[in-house]
Amino acid sequence: MSATIDVYSWPTPNGHKVHILLEELALPYRAIGVDIGAGAQFEPEFLKISPNNKVPAIVDPDGPGGKPLALFESGEILIYLAEKAGRFLPASGSDRYAVLQWLMFQMGSVGPMLGQAHHFRVYAPDKITYAIDRYTKEAQRLYGVMDHRLAEAPYFAGAEYTIADMSIWPWLRYHERQGIDLADYPHVKRWYQEIESRLAVQRGIAVLAQHTSSRPFTDEQRRILFGEEQYKRR
Repeated sequence: MSATIDVYSWPTPNGHKVHILLEELALPYRAIGVDIGAGAQFEPEFLKISPNNKVPAIVDPDGPGGKPLALFESGEILIYLAEKAGRFLPASGSDRYAVLQWLMFQMGSVGPMLGQAHHFRVYAPDKITYAIDRYTKEAQRLYGVMDHRLAEAPYFAGAEYTIADMSIWPWLRYHERQGIDLADYPHVKRWYQEIESRLAVQRGIAVLAQHTSSRPFTDEQRRILFGEEQYKRR
């Protein structure tokens, strides 16, 4: 039996994608909450694992050569876990590169741009019209790219469900807050609902869900998440 992997995480899109893969793989893991609203991501012990002070991060006591391995950056964690288990990422060839390119699309475009749309539309203290319009339009463009791709194939990398799908799906859960109506993107909607129905996905998004709150951020949480605390040199 595989050793239990420690997952330092929080109920965020990047956290969810790692939770989902671990549930799909049925690998034993322990979710350790890192309360990003309280500043736990800046604690020295966490920074030893994740020097960029972001969740998620993992420690696998049974890494390469049987030695412990700590990893940060959610995309790399997905690659590592998929390779460790030999599932959801082809070992070689064009199919592998198809998965990796859509994973990079999520890391470089979907996550950052939809995150900005969400921020300026919902969280920013000042409603800046230019920023709202810019990132809402970019969100619409990206959904168009995804809709075009999913008109060609059932999943992002082709015929098979992979870590590319697991990486993108959590970022689309709050499409309304990004200014998106899924009815305008029927192929994305079809794919989204199919992924949502997977039991492992449902278990994955339930991880640490007790920490999810619909209450507005406090001033202190805003300072930690979006203000001066975030930008201190450590």
